[in-house]
Amino acid sequence: MKFSSKIEKCGLSPMRKFHPFAVAAEAKGRKIYHLNIGQPDIATPAAFFDAVKGFTQPVLEYAPSPGVPSFLEAVRGYYAKLGIKLAPGDLLAATGGSEALEMVLECILDDGDEILIPEPFYPNYNTFTRVTGGLIHPIPTTPEEGYRYAERSRIEAEINEHTRAIMVTNPGNPTGVVLSHDEMRLIVDIAKEHNLFVIGDEVYREFVYGGEGLATMLEFEDAAENVIVIDSVSKRFSACGARVGVLISRNKDLMSHAMKYCQGRLCSATLDQVGAAALYTVGPEYFASVRDEYKKRRDTCMEGLAKIPGVVCECPKGAFYIMAKLPVDNTDTFQQWLLEEFEDKGDTVMFAPGEGFYATPGKGKDEVRLAYVLKQADLERAMELLALGIKAYNAR
Repeated sequence: MKFSSKIEKCGLSPMRKFHPFAVAAEAKGRKIYHLNIGQPDIATPAAFFDAVKGFTQPVLEYAPSPGVPSFLEAVRGYYAKLGIKLAPGDLLAATGGSEALEMVLECILDDGDEILIPEPFYPNYNTFTRVTGGLIHPIPTTPEEGYRYAERSRIEAEINEHTRAIMVTNPGNPTGVVLSHDEMRLIVDIAKEHNLFVIGDEVYREFVYGGEGLATMLEFEDAAENVIVIDSVSKRFSACGARVGVLISRNKDLMSHAMKYCQGRLCSATLDQVGAAALYTVGPEYFASVRDEYKKRRDTCMEGLAKIPGVVCECPKGAFYIMAKLPVDNTDTFQQWLLEEFEDKGDTVMFAPGEGFYATPGKGKDEVRLAYVLKQADLERAMELLALGIKAYNAR
């Protein structure tokens, strides 16, 4: 049977590809410390569940294709508090931030078109781009320079006749890089000058640890035709299973084209949107406590990594991931070995190998992404296991 050449160019998620080996390890009685997937363990605010329980309509109908009005209004209110005024037509509900991004790429890319993304990047971007027939053109970075990329010469060197957009994740997944206001302004200016879209994946906006204000590409109203923002309730409210995201842009033509996609898939889940609308009633004290918790977890991981000789890693400023270069030959092989052959007192550890976060062949083979989504005591043990594993692996 013949399959699409586009889907055959896509790879499996580096966060999930080792699941069968993890199942086998657990069947042997091993306890695995999971740092491979960004699934927060923070409790989802009760407002979500209360709203769903309070849903009394006798028929669970299709939601409107643009989204449940109460959800869209809640999101508009959230952005208004950030000083961003949005018209009702500037937002479309999506099945998670993932579908919102899929909509955008379907609207702006043809076969052979390119989107500039600093690497390492969230691997599913590759899948979403390739199934449109487009390609990711990477903006290179290195662990030694903290994965920074916001320099005019570095970005403009990668622009060519196939470029259609620059996409940035801010704060960054997997790097934790947080762009300054000046860096955001620079990227927007480059996009304007080259007639490109600039796509801001801003689902980790609340998770910044240096006292920065909450930032969005939507601040730059002079680039209203260029700016597209992807947002979601998944990480902000620890509600990954709700699958509710939003596509935001003041570009009316883009939103008109995206509506075709929305109508084609009929609607995002009605109940999830009802619950998501209620999440936006959560006050700032929730975010303050969550931010403080993640900062402690980040610091715990950094302390553990600092004790391992040969690790190259700069302290991330946002999100809840650490990208690190490890003193091993291949982190993919190392991860499989950790699951199949290594244990300490019945324990082992999982991470996401780095190669899958790169578009450049051969890069990231000695890097990993660690998601600090476990409690501190578990993170301390995970860092201990990582150190013991590296030592034992290199001594084979």
